Amino acid sequence: MQTYNPPYLTNRIQVSNKESSITESLMSNLKTAVKKELAPKVKDIDQKGEYPKAFMHRIGEIGGFGQTVPSQYGGSNQGIKKAIQVIETISEECVNTGFITWCQIACAWYIQNSNNQNLQQILLREVANGEKLAGTGLSNPMKHFADIEKISLSAEPKSGGYVINGMLPWVSNLGPGHYFAVVAQITNSDQYLMAIVSDEFKNLSLRANAKFIGLEGSGTYSCIFKDVFVPKDFILAAPCQDYIPRIKPGFILSQVGMGLGLINSCINLMKRSNKQLGHVNYFLDDQVEELELELEKARKKTYFLADEIENQQDNLQDWFLREVIETRLLGSELSLRAANATMLYAGARAYIYGNPIERKLREAYFIAIVTPALKHLKKMLSKL
Repeated sequence: MQTYNPPYLTNRIQVSNKESSITESLMSNLKTAVKKELAPKVKDIDQKGEYPKAFMHRIGEIGGFGQTVPSQYGGSNQGIKKAIQVIETISEECVNTGFITWCQIACAWYIQNSNNQNLQQILLREVANGEKLAGTGLSNPMKHFADIEKISLSAEPKSGGYVINGMLPWVSNLGPGHYFAVVAQITNSDQYLMAIVSDEFKNLSLRANAKFIGLEGSGTYSCIFKDVFVPKDFILAAPCQDYIPRIKPGFILSQVGMGLGLINSCINLMKRSNKQLGHVNYFLDDQVEELELELEKARKKTYFLADEIENQQDNLQDWFLREVIETRLLGSELSLRAANATMLYAGARAYIYGNPIERKLREAYFIAIVTPALKHLKKMLSKL
């Protein structure tokens, strides 16, 4: 399959660019918070499934969730690239926390791109500043629209809103009082709606019915809807056939931040292993310098596409969506390579329980299977 690379995209990617990612104050505060508040908790997050609630509120306080959000709603209006860099910085230390940071940012992205100004007034500021925590329940609908599985929720129109029924198996960054997005098929039609809901809505319940090998601290629950009334003030779009293409590139591309952070941390661990084992690691296929170069290319391409998203939202071009999907695919594949190489570089020491290297491997597989997964992305590309 040939890949179309617009000349200006190719040229932009090749430019050496050491530009500062985020405003210096935010980046400084974020790095300090990661080092002092997140790093000491990573083992408990990974091994005990502790949800890092205090740290999530801290990210909101320093402005980490509001990078895409307009200033009138408490954000900094800096764009998707800045949001990706927040996710990247956190994921370098802990992909679990980077993932739920992405969930929060994604939910803010949905709300700010809705035409429902009432919902923006009600909720956007609180999601942007981390006062209200929020997830994204789009795994099932994204698979549904790719002809992978059936839609799980139905919505029946009622006076003043809709009544939703069904069950979503896994939605992350949830807990009591959290909000999250859902897509439901409108009964007796081929149309869909997208809405923001919470377990505080009557007849909506959360259940923790699985234990995962990784990302156990991500606040992942099954969500059961039994005649849940969702008022119009919480409807993002109905129908949503024009709305979902508008949010889709940002949804997919912002996930790459998890991979960029993981890959960078793997490279640093490989360098550490080389201090003692460099003389024999030299014979392995993946070398540090090669992975560093590929990471830099992936980072530059991701940042360019992020800057371009606002120009594409209302007139999405096939080439742009293809580039976004390919970049997300690259983030997964390079994460797997880097984590695998890190294991091989360390050798038997990586098998010691609690070693951060084996966690990186589990995190890399998560990046490759979280929606849209590798196979999902390749299916999407086949249609383009």
